[in-house]
Amino acid sequence: MASIELKNITKTFDKHDVIKDLNLNIEDGSFTVLVGPSGCGKTTLLRMIAGLDPQTSGQVLVGGRDVSKTPPGQRGIAMVFQNYAIYPTMSVRENIEFGLKNNKVPKEERKELIESITETVGLKDYLDRKPSTLSGGQRQRVALARAMVKKPSVFLMDEPLSNLDAKLRVQMRIELIELHKKLGTTFVYVTHDQVEAMSMADKIVLMNRGVIQQEASPDEMYHIPANQFTAQFIGVPPMNITHMQHKHLTFGFRPESATIGREPQPGLLQTMGEILTREMLGSETIYQVKTPIDTFMIKSLDDQYKVNEQIYLSLPEEKIHFFDDQEKRIHQSTPLYLDKIQTLRGQYYG
Repeated sequence: MASIELKNITKTFDKHDVIKDLNLNIEDGSFTVLVGPSGCGKTTLLRMIAGLDPQTSGQVLVGGRDVSKTPPGQRGIAMVFQNYAIYPTMSVRENIEFGLKNNKVPKEERKELIESITETVGLKDYLDRKPSTLSGGQRQRVALARAMVKKPSVFLMDEPLSNLDAKLRVQMRIELIELHKKLGTTFVYVTHDQVEAMSMADKIVLMNRGVIQQEASPDEMYHIPANQFTAQFIGVPPMNITHMQHKHLTFGFRPESATIGREPQPGLLQTMGEILTREMLGSETIYQVKTPIDTFMIKSLDDQYKVNEQIYLSLPEEKIHFFDDQEKRIHQSTPLYLDKIQTLRGQYYG
């Protein structure tokens, strides 16, 4: 196991800084997920940790050791790729054994390692099969097993589940969480899928345009977003954000924080609205509601309301987030927050 520390990391492509002066600490034994939109720099960051695409400046430390100029094979790191990167002409056993043979590991030790690791990842009955006869999930497990036999201190994973269908992705997420618990090794996982990030991570590192927007647990990132970008990237549907120019207010709330009903609810912030769309998702329903303030997405367990129906939209004030001119969230304990909530109360209190 090992911690990872990035100090003042900069990566330049064609005289353009895609990552500039970035600092990040990844705790020993953690499951850290780097998430963000395409092109945000998360895979570039992962490849710098691995040594596959070295940083332009700055330091990479693994387990307290400066590996900034250390070749990838000597960093104690294993990487699992999106496309599996397994050899199609080799059996499962041969794929897993390949690196061990190159490192001159004795035959008996190789056999014990392969038996132990294939038992862990559920491949013991497939050792003599070729990759072409395996499912996507089984091929991904081959890639994991091949990484595990190296006994790395750090696992790096670059969107390893993106080629799998939705049902298999859910299954593999559970398997990866269980594998992390078994191994106790540091996992760094890259994805653009916020569901993967929220369901798997101890800590999420959310990036945009090469800059870390927020580092936090999934719970904190969802309930206490640092800024508007985080608020709208994390969550399905994303947080409703409204800019009221005449009131100089920018505020937001999660779709499940508000309720809709046919009668007003005294004591809550509320406004009249009309249901524009209704999306039934089984256990919950997503409504698009047009109000005099703005059009909002509302997530509800109640599916009784119909399109074009007039309703009241009600919201507890403690569920409201305000943002400043730099799009940063205003802490609820500050006088500025209290001033802004008072402005809303005067117009929209039920």
